[in-house]
Amino acid sequence: MMQYPTEAIWQEIVYLAYHLHWPMDDLLDLEHADRARLVQGVAALNARAWEAVRSQ
Repeated sequence: MMQYPTEAIWQEIVYLAYHLHWPMDDLLDLEHADRARLVQGVAALNARAWEAVRSQ
């Protein structure tokens, strides 16, 4: 079984904690696929927000 890189996990946790303000234990309890989907969702929200700022 391949192990997910520790640094990548920390980057995901930091990103989600910063944007969602969830406790670390909740973020660490997420399955990798769920955490990755949340990262993608938050990134999409950020991209839309920045696009709205740029188009003003």
